[in-house]
Amino acid sequence: MSNLSYMQKATDRGQLKIHVTTERGFFPIKDASIRLSYTGNPTEIIEELSTDISGQTAAVELPAPPLEYSMEPSEFQPYSEYTIQVNASGYRPINISGISVLPDKTSIQNVRMETATIENPLERNIVITANTLYGNFPPKIPEDEIKPMTESGEIVLSRVVIPEYVIVHDGPPSDSSANDYYVRYRDYIKNVASSEIYATWPDAALRANILAIMSFTLNRVYTEWYRNKGYDFTITSSTAFDHKFVYGRNIFSNISNIVDEMFNSYLSRPNVRQPILTQYCDGQRVSCPNWMTQWGSKYLADQGYSTIEILRYYYGSSMYINTADEISGVPASWPGSNLEVGSTGDKVRMLQEQLNRIARNYPALPTIAVDGIYGSATKAAVEKFQSIFGLPVTGIVDFRTWYRISEIYVAVSRIAELYQ
Repeated sequence: MSNLSYMQKATDRGQLKIHVTTERGFFPIKDASIRLSYTGNPTEIIEELSTDISGQTAAVELPAPPLEYSMEPSEFQPYSEYTIQVNASGYRPINISGISVLPDKTSIQNVRMETATIENPLERNIVITANTLYGNFPPKIPEDEIKPMTESGEIVLSRVVIPEYVIVHDGPPSDSSANDYYVRYRDYIKNVASSEIYATWPDAALRANILAIMSFTLNRVYTEWYRNKGYDFTITSSTAFDHKFVYGRNIFSNISNIVDEMFNSYLSRPNVRQPILTQYCDGQRVSCPNWMTQWGSKYLADQGYSTIEILRYYYGSSMYINTADEISGVPASWPGSNLEVGSTGDKVRMLQEQLNRIARNYPALPTIAVDGIYGSATKAAVEKFQSIFGLPVTGIVDFRTWYRISEIYVAVSRIAELYQ
């Protein structure tokens, strides 16, 4: 499509926000310079941005195709694509192309920059491939939704545990040349959801699809499916076997918030211990009886179906939403009720300690007294944290804020463990 015809179709607006950090240690990079262009015309710079003390740009409004393109299967691409060139003193330049922007939604592009060395001074290039609803990808090879104990993939865990990270094999299982990526579990789910559905869909459809993605992934974790076949990874990026994961891709803020809100959930059937391997297809180019269809879930949500009603429509009335009691890689579990002004105790003290540690990397966060009392200063620090990391700014530590703080605290204090 020519740039002129593309612009004629880009009648709506979406937002793009960029967050630049170091590859290791999770330090924000201040004053990184970013040149933004259309992927179809990368030499024509349309915006020049720079990062603030938290390594972030302001959200920039950009043209996007009409909203209706993502509400029905269409021959027209429902998202616009942008390219960024990122430069920062002392770091390898990085180019990311194919960043998708949907109308009325905020797209978040995280950029992890490597230190420049004499041996490795060249720029990095990341290409984000098409959303699976628009591109051409192989359909899922059917499997049993419950893995028998006697087959390869024998269950080895006694209970469902939310992993801190998964190892993603970037290709089909047999491709020994494909890269393996260590990816935090929540980041993996956000990546897959942003790669396989449209963030413009109704909330109930997004939640139903995200729950299916999480349950499928946790089945792979719980059964150690690939390890029991002699592989050293958790899951693949091949749609024929698993889900579409795109290294370095952007995510969408509403998808990110939904995942943060329910990342400890999965789908169950009565008297079945393992998470259900919830398979699905698009329902347009590929049909899949007894599985959820992505477009079908969207249409049901349009009709007012709830998340669980959508799931039961496809997977049967015995399907229910379960939660895992154990979450790996966090200092402590959520207290079970919100922390807010007036709260006191050890959980508040832990929260204050974690915020102060994060503030060493993110100096926009105020340092607060570690006294176990949730006062106005702690509220202000929580509000600033929520603002930096894309959460609703309430000053209240709910489930998703607690675990987002835990996640960032772990990232800044011991991220090197992931590379051992």
